[in-house]
Amino acid sequence: MERIGFWARLWLCFILPWRMLFNGALAARVASAARGAARPGEVEDPGARDVPQQTPGLDEIQSQPSDSGADQTAALQLLAILQREGRLIDFLQDEVTAYSDAEIGAAARVVHEGCKRGLAEFVEIEPVRASESEGESLTLEPGFDAAKIRVTGNVAGKPPYSGTLAHHGWQVTRIRLPELVEGHDARILAPAEVEIS
Repeated sequence: MERIGFWARLWLCFILPWRMLFNGALAARVASAARGAARPGEVEDPGARDVPQQTPGLDEIQSQPSDSGADQTAALQLLAILQREGRLIDFLQDEVTAYSDAEIGAAARVVHEGCKRGLAEFVEIEPVRASESEGESLTLEPGFDAAKIRVTGNVAGKPPYSGTLAHHGWQVTRIRLPELVEGHDARILAPAEVEIS
């Protein structure tokens, strides 16, 4: 399977969550890949079918049309906060191919600092596996929560699985977005700025 470099993966970390948020078809493809569905020409791992795949609400999200009228205000609020504090949208919308890795890295540092500050103010995030350190050996017993734990590598048969914690995961434990004033249009993530001379 083809692997991509660090900077390309870093760029995907920034851009994919937001593209999936507003593009249901892309989200469905990513969810399918995360479940281990083989692409044309790929051989599917036969053991992957034995892994529990219980992602609550995922099928409902995939089947819901993007213009179904579902309230997207909270997602837009969070995006506006990340733009205000870290200029995330400016960074993602910029064409970075002309910049050097050093220039992208310097910009990413500023964006990271601002977005981290903005996120911490309104959302509490904790590791899914807080009691273990990355690299630590562990055993997944039958009935483990497949929505919280993704099994990768040489997966064969049924649990229990013995492996190493590659990433502790993240989960939101509390979110408290600011109250919106009446008449506020959440689709305006950042107003245009006009400087009067």
